[in-house]
Amino acid sequence: MAETLLEAAKKFAPIIRANLDQMDSECQLPSELAEAMAQKGLFGMYVPKCLGGPEADPITAFPVVEEISKADGSAGWCCFNGTALTAAVSRISIEATKELFGDPPDIRGSGSARSGGTAKVTDGGYVVNGRWNYLSGVDHAKCLFLNCDVVDENGSPVSEGGIPVTRVAAVPLDSGTVISNWTTMGMRGTASNDAEYMDLFVPASHTYSRTDPPVHEGPLYNPQTAILVSWTLAAANALGMARGAMDCFMELATTGSTMSTALLRDRSIVQTTVGECEAMIGAGRSYILDAAGAMWKSQVAKSPDLMEKAVHVRLAIAYAIRQSVKVVDMLFYAAGTGAIHQSNGLERYFRDLHVSGQHISGLHSNYEYGGQFLLGAAPTAITYS
Repeated sequence: MAETLLEAAKKFAPIIRANLDQMDSECQLPSELAEAMAQKGLFGMYVPKCLGGPEADPITAFPVVEEISKADGSAGWCCFNGTALTAAVSRISIEATKELFGDPPDIRGSGSARSGGTAKVTDGGYVVNGRWNYLSGVDHAKCLFLNCDVVDENGSPVSEGGIPVTRVAAVPLDSGTVISNWTTMGMRGTASNDAEYMDLFVPASHTYSRTDPPVHEGPLYNPQTAILVSWTLAAANALGMARGAMDCFMELATTGSTMSTALLRDRSIVQTTVGECEAMIGAGRSYILDAAGAMWKSQVAKSPDLMEKAVHVRLAIAYAIRQSVKVVDMLFYAAGTGAIHQSNGLERYFRDLHVSGQHISGLHSNYEYGGQFLLGAAPTAITYS
């Protein structure tokens, strides 16, 4: 019987933990570890089956990212982000995919939804120029998916109905220059560096519009919900780290503090904190799995209520991430001075969650958008579409 993605994730957890110091110092996953995880499909769980990928649904992929994230937030983030980015091959032809990733295709990607440059219209395609940031997993990627502002032959912005036109260009990593500038308080192992491309010709077949229908059929690649299917795994990443923080705290609770010989677990305030944090993690996890499961069923059935289900997924994602940040704050405070030491691991989850929580998927604007939808008001919040 073939090993499942979750079984593979569980086997990698102790290996990841053994490499935490190296990941922090090198600001990326160790190359051997990244290679092994890639071979198991952990950075590309949404890659179509016809291209050799798992094509896992979000409910199947969720506990995989969660399991990796319990061991380390950066490794879990690379699973989430890599899976989200490599799903973009559903927008280009099989032929184009093989041109970019080889035959058989070894699909490993990174990218940026931020428009960091331009794509100038030219015969047969576009000429790409610019610098893109937050390219998580760029250290083990083969190609990047880069959002570009489309300009005409004269360099003037192209618009449709007054709205600027953007296009995603799939480009080989080695056709540009990676700028190593990822120095942060947390999530250091994600290697979320910049990359710069100058006068790179990109064939039209290696580009797509984010609103275009997918080349590959299947509910997983519906452009209406593509962002939310991806962000569901961002929630898994946050909840996995929150669970990892709880595990660290439970171990700390069996030892004394620097000021008292009393065990943390015997203190009323600590007991209350643990109970409340457990409820917060459980509530966040149940909400996102319930909402994402309902949306997935609507996608599969092609139900007309899909977008009504989608708004609850967006709310559930933001809720899970924000609650995870609150959990690690509460645990860090309850642990006292002992929390600040790298030796116990809690401070790592504190740093990582406070960095990942800044991602757009966890911002309060998601609550605003959900409220606008539920109230029937005109949406003004960031939609990230």
